[in-house]
Amino acid sequence: MLLLVGLGNPGAAYQGHRHNVGFMAVDAIARAHNFGTPRLRFRGEVREGTLTSAKGATKTLILKPMTYMNESGNAVREAVEFFKLPLSDVVVIYDEIDLAPGKVRAKAGGGNAGHNGLRSISAHIGNDYRRVRLGVGHPGIKEIVHMHVLHDFAKSERQWLDPLLDAVAQAAPYLADSDDAGFMNKVTLLTAPPKPPSKSKEQ
Repeated sequence: MLLLVGLGNPGAAYQGHRHNVGFMAVDAIARAHNFGTPRLRFRGEVREGTLTSAKGATKTLILKPMTYMNESGNAVREAVEFFKLPLSDVVVIYDEIDLAPGKVRAKAGGGNAGHNGLRSISAHIGNDYRRVRLGVGHPGIKEIVHMHVLHDFAKSERQWLDPLLDAVAQAAPYLADSDDAGFMNKVTLLTAPPKPPSKSKEQ
């Protein structure tokens, strides 16, 4: 079983924030793969479904903690303990300011880089879970990082955000296969700009 955790803050006021791109990503995965209706469990909103690849079908639980970002670990710990999951079956999707907008990185373990959601999760279950970082860009000034992430994506940013979320949803079965490199490659391929038409040779 795979536990897919999207990080964000609950409530309409936070819905469009850069800090909520983890919520947006798991919602896109749930829609693309016809997951079940959301319900409240493990101090969060959960949806059950299946991610199917060439290797087979993997039962998957999507979890959006409703505890606010700083307490995300409480919800994740309850789900991990209930299902007795190894941390290799836990994937956390979240915003990363140190990645350029639209870039994606996936790996197991690593530091928390000042992200309060990760800090909370690591405090509750350890640090060896898998992570998918979705780049939202850095404002360039350390003092306004908090305001940057707790602010809606600009309309112009939808030009890269919507294709990114679609690509993450299409590539999600690679995460179920524990193929993080394949996941990154698929997302990169799906979000690559179209190649210009080749010029025909002069006759």
